[in-house]
Amino acid sequence: MFPKTRNLESSFRLIRGTCVMVIVGAFGLCGYVFFQANWLVSRAQGRIYILSDGKALEAVAGDRKDNIPVEAKDHVRNFHLLFFTLDPDEKVIGDNLGRALYLADGSARRVYENLKESGYYAGVISGNISERVTVDSIRLDLSSYPYYFRCFGQETIVRPTSMVTRNLVTEGYLRNVSRSDNDPHGFLIERWVILDNHDLKVEQR
Repeated sequence: MFPKTRNLESSFRLIRGTCVMVIVGAFGLCGYVFFQANWLVSRAQGRIYILSDGKALEAVAGDRKDNIPVEAKDHVRNFHLLFFTLDPDEKVIGDNLGRALYLADGSARRVYENLKESGYYAGVISGNISERVTVDSIRLDLSSYPYYFRCFGQETIVRPTSMVTRNLVTEGYLRNVSRSDNDPHGFLIERWVILDNHDLKVEQR
């Protein structure tokens, strides 16, 4: 009878030990799955997927301070491209300038109104003139706020009989504002002035 009792006790200990190992293993597996899931979720939240031409492109999210130089230069470049891209079409001029004026304050609007009052845009339409700008470089000073910039580029004016290339140098300051559809970078150009816009060369067509 005693051997049977000992066999029962040893069997019970074996079963109990097995159960304890299974429970500990299950808790360990649950803990591993939990931490792994948290890591994957945090990793996924640090990524943004952008749909472009039917393709999903991955963009890694970061602090804004890391992207300020890139975003600020792109904001300045976009403003100049919109402001100085003109075609002999009133709708094109209105659309481009309307979008450009969302990116800057009243200083850009004053330049626009002065050009409009002087008949510049009417002359573009009546003279079948096209105007393009190429931004060569943008100097940005992030040591003080608002951020100072100076933009260097060239302006090409195509007339029916000639093509004029002009130097273009402007400067201004960038202030942080809320992002929107009209201002995706969240900057506003202030105190914008044209420093130089002289002719570099004139070519006959």
